[in-house]
Amino acid sequence: MSLDWIYFAISWILLRWHALWDFIGIPDDKVLGTNWSWVLAIVFLVVTVRVILFPVFVKQIKSQRAMQALQPKVKALQEKHKGDRETLQKEMMELYKTEKANPLMGCLPMFLQIPVFLGLFHTLRRLNPSNDLKTLYGWTAAQFEDATHASLFNAPLASKFGSTTQELAQLDANSVTVKIIAGVLVLIMMGTTYATSRQMILKTGWAEDPQQKMIQRLMLYGIPFSLLISGSLFPIGVIIYWVTNNLFTLGQQQWVLRKFPPPPMAGKNGSPAKSTGAPVKATGSNGTKNPVQAGRTGGLFGRKPEAEPETPVVDTKKLGPRPGAKPVNPKKGARPASKPKG
Repeated sequence: MSLDWIYFAISWILLRWHALWDFIGIPDDKVLGTNWSWVLAIVFLVVTVRVILFPVFVKQIKSQRAMQALQPKVKALQEKHKGDRETLQKEMMELYKTEKANPLMGCLPMFLQIPVFLGLFHTLRRLNPSNDLKTLYGWTAAQFEDATHASLFNAPLASKFGSTTQELAQLDANSVTVKIIAGVLVLIMMGTTYATSRQMILKTGWAEDPQQKMIQRLMLYGIPFSLLISGSLFPIGVIIYWVTNNLFTLGQQQWVLRKFPPPPMAGKNGSPAKSTGAPVKATGSNGTKNPVQAGRTGGLFGRKPEAEPETPVVDTKKLGPRPGAKPVNPKKGARPASKPKG
């Protein structure tokens, strides 16, 4: 299947943003070794894509909330079908279908951004002076030449940490400068990727479902670590895209998590939260605490009161003699009750 339509779409958005910054008056000449019109074009390519995908992102959050609300039922199924994996999977799929929850929805926004990433990667990789196909995907020869020499702090946007000496020579780039800029950006990319996953997990808690928990661990640790190696293969322009995308995600997640907060049952470790209901007042008529009545009303535990017959509470301490007091004898001289005359 040809991906030319993706390359055309990415090129069109990138060139439209570059033309806008050029129209506004941001020069193509280097300032601090940077062609800001091209750098901003990549940054606002991220903004464009994220605005388009925003409804999908909201659906992702709602799906995650639905999955969290189902965790008690999922845990009950796991206990019920312990050791029977096939039946457990069948019951869980039926549960997801009944409750209209999709466990794969959490990864959908990331999957939808993969074509954009590949399109930008291919577009920037083509930027070198020896490329004769300069007018592909809607580019003009002038735009191609201008983008080829665009850089960030004197590191060409088309260069990468692992660029060969020949590739750097074609771009008129310094190897040390490229490695420093690319290395710093890769570290920032790893840090922001970790931060986006950690932000979500801290707000929503770890999933009870083993499969969901495995995906969370992969997102939190696996992907940032993999970027340490794969990041050396990414052009600097692609890393700028990734870092900007992560920063946008951090802000967007913070807003959505406030607007759609996690359910009360989802604590930091995914455990049910305590009841927030107001306790029932458990006091006697004289204002003293009555633990017996408190236990009946359920005021300590938030349970509904049970219908039980009320029995008077007798203070046995008052009936007994005081410590050290002499025993009380019946009054002397008291006349016994007269017997009825028969």
